[in-house]
Amino acid sequence: MAQGDAELVLLAQAGDAAAFGVLLARHEAGMRAVALSLLGYGPDAEDAVQDAMVVALRRIGDLRDPSAVGPWLRTIVRNNSRMALRGPAPLPVADPEWFARPADTPTPEEALDQGAMRDWVWHAIGQLSEADRMVTLLRYFSDASSYEQIAAVCGVPVGTVRSRLSHARNALAGGLRAAAAAAHADVTAANDARWREGQDMIATAMRGDFDRVVRESWWPDAQMIVPGGPRGGTELAIRGMTSDLTAGVRQRLRNVVASGDVLIWETDLISPPDDPEHCPPAALWLQVLREGRVRQFTLFHPIPGREIRQPALV
Repeated sequence: MAQGDAELVLLAQAGDAAAFGVLLARHEAGMRAVALSLLGYGPDAEDAVQDAMVVALRRIGDLRDPSAVGPWLRTIVRNNSRMALRGPAPLPVADPEWFARPADTPTPEEALDQGAMRDWVWHAIGQLSEADRMVTLLRYFSDASSYEQIAAVCGVPVGTVRSRLSHARNALAGGLRAAAAAAHADVTAANDARWREGQDMIATAMRGDFDRVVRESWWPDAQMIVPGGPRGGTELAIRGMTSDLTAGVRQRLRNVVASGDVLIWETDLISPPDDPEHCPPAALWLQVLREGRVRQFTLFHPIPGREIRQPALV
């Protein structure tokens, strides 16, 4: 006898990736119908559906009424579609309050961290190609989540970003539909190690020893890229950090995302009190690794607004 939606939701919230895959397969037609009704046939409608699948994967712990999973999924698609009509926007979420869990329950990310689903997600992301994995991490786990910002960080056209994300989301959804029930390694220890490593490196840099960080964790021929700005090697990175420190700028690590050979740090930039407009408020460090060391580093400021100055690098 087929399992009902409510039972599948409870299994998915407990970390059963296969149960979530059944839910996606069961409701995909209705989700696509919503997207087509608002956006018509084309890539935008497909993007809205695929984004909804990944968003729902991360937010299944939010769903308060398991029997309402169908309307919940369609609402995410509807919100995605409306934002597509309005133009570029941050990563979509489902917003009707009656779908959400009470405030004292774990956040979606915390819920994901408590179950086997988390391990499946990171295992699946780790199976993607480097290019697909990079855009996936930026889209769903960083502040640089719009197609335009991802294109700037990766140095590719927006159409290429769409294509890579589509391929990545199809791979993730396909794995779920195939009932991905196998056990995968716990990623908590690896993530904790990446956080400690990032905090130690930023702390070392803030003490004025960024050259040591570069010597110990970068390849000698590593390349640094600033989208729309200069390119160079390790000397450009060291010179830029030294200039910022001399000007009184400090950085605080806020987020670490890692999968295989792709590592992202997001930091808060703190301008000196006497020059509060010295630098943008945040930075994203996209690091591509080889054998655990940085071979390419891209520095990007994901928060739009006033013209971004890069005093340390120009």
